[in-house]
Amino acid sequence: MHIKEGDEIQVLSGNDKGKRGKVLRVLNKSDQVVVEGVNVRVKNLQKTQANPEGGTVEREFPIASSKVLLWSEKAGKGVRTKPAVVDGKKIRVGVSCGTKFN
Repeated sequence: MHIKEGDEIQVLSGNDKGKRGKVLRVLNKSDQVVVEGVNVRVKNLQKTQANPEGGTVEREFPIASSKVLLWSEKAGKGVRTKPAVVDGKKIRVGVSCGTKFN
């Protein structure tokens, strides 16, 4: 997958189009990512002994990894990436700007 945990990304489409955020989790099986502050939904909590009232909580839900691009400070926008080998290490390089990502 072209996205890793901790990357800063930009959302390409949907209700959160144009938003930037940090990747919190990568779900490889379903090809999705959880991004901080993006696709926030309200989840109802069940009543338990620890939380007798139950209630609601806002949390981020996954979005498709195809709907995000890595953010490049150099280009000032989200960029597509391609793999490259530098000093025997495989890294990601921005196609349009040449920015190197770890």
